[in-house]
Amino acid sequence: MKRIVIKVGSAVLREDNLLAVRRLNNLVDLIARLKNEKKLEVILVSSGAVSAGNTIINLDKKKVLNRQALAAIGQPLLMKHYKKRFRDHGLKCAQMLLVAEDFDSRKRSANAKGIMEILLSNNIVPILNENDVIANEELLFGDNDQLAAHAAYYFGADLLAILSDVDGLYDSNPHENPNAKMRHLVTSLEPEELEMKHTPNSEFATGGIVTKLKAANFLLKRNKMMYLSSGFDLTNACDFLVHGNHKNGTLFKK
Repeated sequence: MKRIVIKVGSAVLREDNLLAVRRLNNLVDLIARLKNEKKLEVILVSSGAVSAGNTIINLDKKKVLNRQALAAIGQPLLMKHYKKRFRDHGLKCAQMLLVAEDFDSRKRSANAKGIMEILLSNNIVPILNENDVIANEELLFGDNDQLAAHAAYYFGADLLAILSDVDGLYDSNPHENPNAKMRHLVTSLEPEELEMKHTPNSEFATGGIVTKLKAANFLLKRNKMMYLSSGFDLTNACDFLVHGNHKNGTLFKK
């Protein structure tokens, strides 16, 4: 592999009413290892702007304008922490805010690709998020799983790794069935799996397992790989991404 996209969810980056700085630091440490040891180009798709903003001011998150305001407050706070931690590793990062139309328009997608290549060729870690502060719902993906899948495809990554509050895809709901077994390798997804109801696991999340399956399906159709693992404990992700050992987590691959 030469280039990967890592997506981290808002549930991972929030702890109680605070930004989960320790988890953010661990994530940056992993990215630094991938860049320095494995010589990989890494694109980070980071949720968490709304939840970071909520640590500063408490607004009703059910209202769209309030969520946009929280994102406006939280985005620079999130970037401040990322910049500081990457600096500890001698790395620099940059922010790119995108919407769905940036990938639908030939001119805009070409421009985004050009910027991405400049950043990566200069050893800068691009940090992507949806530009949900001013964009309306028609222009948004609605969740960063879809943004990450499109980024992986359009920016020529070999793999998308989603680090989430779920540690993989199971054959049944592990919260309801103690005998649920993880599906370590998935080569295709059934239509009914993609049509299940979205079930975000926190008030700050916009997706759930279904949005991750849709992201995986998007990439499978384009002969790209996706890996789903825990963002709370990066042991399995490190084993897979750094050492090439698939001990746990779900790999979506044809």
